[in-house]
Amino acid sequence: MGEQVWPLRVTVVPYVLLACLAAVTIPIKRDQPQSLAVDLVLCALIALWTLGMFTLRPARRTDVRAMAIFVTGFVILLAVLVVRDPWFGFLTPAGYFYTFVLLPWPGELLGVSAVAVIAGTAQAYDIPKTNVLGLVGYAAVVGVNVVGMCLAAWLGHRGEELSRQRKEAVDALTETNLRLEATLAENANLHEQLLTQARDAGVIDERQRMAREIHDTLAQGLTGIVAQLQAAENAADWRRHVTTAVGLARESLTEARRSVHALRPQPLQSATLSEAIGDVVRRWSAVHGIDVQLATTGTPRVLTPEAESTLLRATQEALANVAKYAQATRVGVTLSYMEKQVALDVRDDGAGFDPDRITSSESGGFGLVAMRQRVEALNGTLEVESEPGFGTAISATVPLTGVGA
Repeated sequence: MGEQVWPLRVTVVPYVLLACLAAVTIPIKRDQPQSLAVDLVLCALIALWTLGMFTLRPARRTDVRAMAIFVTGFVILLAVLVVRDPWFGFLTPAGYFYTFVLLPWPGELLGVSAVAVIAGTAQAYDIPKTNVLGLVGYAAVVGVNVVGMCLAAWLGHRGEELSRQRKEAVDALTETNLRLEATLAENANLHEQLLTQARDAGVIDERQRMAREIHDTLAQGLTGIVAQLQAAENAADWRRHVTTAVGLARESLTEARRSVHALRPQPLQSATLSEAIGDVVRRWSAVHGIDVQLATTGTPRVLTPEAESTLLRATQEALANVAKYAQATRVGVTLSYMEKQVALDVRDDGAGFDPDRITSSESGGFGLVAMRQRVEALNGTLEVESEPGFGTAISATVPLTGVGA
């Protein structure tokens, strides 16, 4: 223990009180040399007992058993002195000091009670104890001392307990604050990592978007231009094919500029989705000479630009694949407005293919991959049904919930 645990009231005051009481006893009992000698011997025994068991043994002050023996011996010697001479009751404060400081709870109560009995005995020394009234008076004095000092001991213990609980609460709060600071620092690092990942994901998404835009605009436009120029090589009315190729080139240039500025597809700038799809279908049919049946079912709904753009791009991609691979004679395009979703179906009677063998690395595969990415980004679905020799059906569906109505 530190020095503050051993104040003067337990290291010096007992000796001072004992010396003063011994000095007072000498003149009082100068006519009783034998009794005086006994008192002085008892005072010396208390001093030596305190010196040997407590003062000169600082290492044993935290030993509960050793201190219990010390306090017991001190109380017994004090009781003998008080029984002989009541003025030694003024030494009881030293007994209280020792019991309060050295004895643990609840043993402290036992020590305090013993010292209180001694103090009460000293205070009731003049009360005759030969009759009931005197015994009652003596018991009352002793009782007041015991109850009062035990209550003081309990209040002291309670205060120490509350102080200990407050200290534990402060320590727990301090530890919690340290953990919170560590957690906040960790969260800051995680936040930084998430921002980095989000930036990386944004870059990847933007690259994929640009790849889809290039495929849906420049690639398809250039494919149409090449097809028209190839047709013009052996055609008598080659001017018509060249004119169509020039028109496709202009449209592709417009779409390329729009893609750079991330605007809606040009057909949707001034038309509804149904009208834009109808325009795409008519132009495609005129260019490729393939009959297309267009149908719109349900009540048209206003969708978000992303949803309309996705369905328009799906129409363009599906028709582009028909022109490149299907060798079809008829195509059907249906735009269906349903209660909770909008569906686009493109069917042809062409050569068909095995969907399981189409990958993004094969010719035409990226178009399907890009189409699927666009649709699934809106929580929609893309289904491709085809079989060699039996045509192809592509169905793109996007939900109305969260899309707009």
